[in-house]
Amino acid sequence: MTDLIDDLQWRGLIQDSTDLDELRARVAAGPMTYYVGFDPTAASLHVGHLMQVLTARRWQLAGHRPLLLVGGATGQIGDPKESSERTLNPPEVVAGWVERIRDQLAPFVTYTGDNAATLVNNLDWTSPMSVVEFLRDVGKHFPVNRMLAREVVKARLETGISFTEFSYQLLQANDYFELHRRYGCALQFGGSDQWGNITAGVDYIRRRGAGPVHAFTTPLVTKSDGTKFGKSEGGAIWLDPEMTSPYAFYQFWFNTDDRDIARYLRYFSFKPHEELLALEKEIAERPAARAGQRALAAELTTLVHGPEVTDDVIAASQALFGRGSLDSLMPATLQAALVEAGMHRVRGELPPVAALLRDAGLVGSLNEARRAIAEGGAYVNNERVTDAEATVPADALLHGRYLVLRRGKRTFAGVEVEA
Repeated sequence: MTDLIDDLQWRGLIQDSTDLDELRARVAAGPMTYYVGFDPTAASLHVGHLMQVLTARRWQLAGHRPLLLVGGATGQIGDPKESSERTLNPPEVVAGWVERIRDQLAPFVTYTGDNAATLVNNLDWTSPMSVVEFLRDVGKHFPVNRMLAREVVKARLETGISFTEFSYQLLQANDYFELHRRYGCALQFGGSDQWGNITAGVDYIRRRGAGPVHAFTTPLVTKSDGTKFGKSEGGAIWLDPEMTSPYAFYQFWFNTDDRDIARYLRYFSFKPHEELLALEKEIAERPAARAGQRALAAELTTLVHGPEVTDDVIAASQALFGRGSLDSLMPATLQAALVEAGMHRVRGELPPVAALLRDAGLVGSLNEARRAIAEGGAYVNNERVTDAEATVPADALLHGRYLVLRRGKRTFAGVEVEA
């Protein structure tokens, strides 16, 4: 399919929308300017943001012009949560996060050509407004009864919601108006939880006598097992490599549940339909091969962290399970992989192998360790261990400080020897 709207629908990327036929006609008429916003609520974007980041990329690849908004103003306020009031971060902290997130968005779009992307900050037009100007020029156009009808607001009425969070919708709606006025922006999209804010912006632009403008939302990304998408045992999966290592990022996608992978491929991959359909068939016929997981993990890790890092991460994944050389792995990648698996730290001399297997958590006791070794199922640096009482020599340490312990084919742990 060459039609952008058809492609988005095929991938399941449109949940709610203003008149889709009107949007389709506007897209067919020529390039348009669109925007998607990101509030700096942390020092990094996480994988949950990829839905919007990659959808923005799709629109630019189709010839349209992106405005990527980082909310220096809205990030100081916070969109209401259903559970409780948000903690307000200091302005200087938010300002620092704005710059970090702007840098993170840069690799996903291009800043040259006729449809070059532009990074914008809503603090630029919000900060100069006085309270009176905001109430007269913006607040006048928002019926309180409609604002109260928002699901998140209704959920908070009993426990209480501050005027600060209640006013967030006005700020986001004004963003759309300002981008329409300044850049001719005619489309906003975001996650499905933003539908109320987004349509408020569409209505506000109409009330100000401007437009027409369009909007749609992408679906909430869910996991079939009921756990929250974008989370692992260690917490959120961040795009910043200092907060989530590229190895852990790759493993997050590689470990996708078989029930989810076909859907995630449509959401996140840029592969053509024919290739995705072939992968879906292979997933259904040979799920154990994990072809879909490998494809998606490699594609997204390359997009976020680059091809060289991805090659090193894939090499590490293979080497840790005995299908490659551990010596060739970069120290940072090896360390990240072992931390992800579970790192046991030893200070001073190494104990015998059986004790290492126990202390690293691969077995429950010394007797179990000895049985594993006797049965040929224990490995140090991918070499089978035959003597339970042997001690690993110092020159066997990878990069002078690491060991990879493995029990069987798929269970491994790391050892770090501290000076």
